[in-house]
Amino acid sequence: MPERLTEYLDYLRSVRGVSGRTLAAYGKDLDHFASYCQNSGVDPDTAKTREVRAFIADLTREGAAAVSVNRALSSVRGFYRWLIRFGVREDDPSSLIRNIKTPKTLPAFLWEGEMARFSDLPDTAGILWPLRDKALILAMYSAGLRISELAALTLETLFPDLSGGRVTGKGGKERYVFFSDEGRAALAAYLPARQARIKAEKPTDVLFINRKGGSLSVPGVRWIIRSYAERSGLNKNVHPHALRHSFATHLVNSGCDVRVVQELLGHASLSTTQRYTHVNMEHLRKVYASAHPHGSIRGVTSRTGADNEK
Repeated sequence: MPERLTEYLDYLRSVRGVSGRTLAAYGKDLDHFASYCQNSGVDPDTAKTREVRAFIADLTREGAAAVSVNRALSSVRGFYRWLIRFGVREDDPSSLIRNIKTPKTLPAFLWEGEMARFSDLPDTAGILWPLRDKALILAMYSAGLRISELAALTLETLFPDLSGGRVTGKGGKERYVFFSDEGRAALAAYLPARQARIKAEKPTDVLFINRKGGSLSVPGVRWIIRSYAERSGLNKNVHPHALRHSFATHLVNSGCDVRVVQELLGHASLSTTQRYTHVNMEHLRKVYASAHPHGSIRGVTSRTGADNEK
């Protein structure tokens, strides 16, 4: 990879605080772009719009998904904005290139009853570590945590009464989160069991630990959720981020202001949070279509579409 691209990735890691996973994705995209430029006899630093456009077209011809193509374009845009910011070049060759349209999909989530059944699974499934797993599921759901935020929770970042805590989200942005009464009770039950497993020679302040007393990793959290999902019988794609989606969906469905939900989720952009209002509309549409004597799916869809065009 050219030195300038390496410097940009170092900047993202050290200054912007980009997560390791996101950094790896950016690095992959930029390495691909650098290889394309090299094969075309062009330096990425001085590439023109035609080279960037050709690179995106090449990805599409290779069969890359629209989401992947747009992510690659975003990575390239970020690189050129960085070059402009630090005076390396004056123009952005990617500025005239639009994202590829992607089909709108609703985020995976559980309805309130489904979420209640899922959070009760540790009590009945008889697997793994029930006290920890119930506290983990309820903490992630009731606070709307990202998986990385959950794994990074420490005793020091929790409020003394276990009603919530302080987390560090994307870009190093701190925010306060809150746990439900059920979540607080689960944490209170888990903490003595946690303390009993902590090894004196290797103490840790991390809230969620593995059965050997070490810090629970992000892959470990993902495996725990998957283990319960396989036993849930919900026939849904239940993964860690689905619990965060469920949190946001339930708040919006209960009438919570979308800007409050944005703050609780730690979203930088309101548009990211607003997709949960679409979830609510989709649910209302389906309930209407199944319950009203004249409410066919086709009829409701056409009316909704007509309203959106006004």
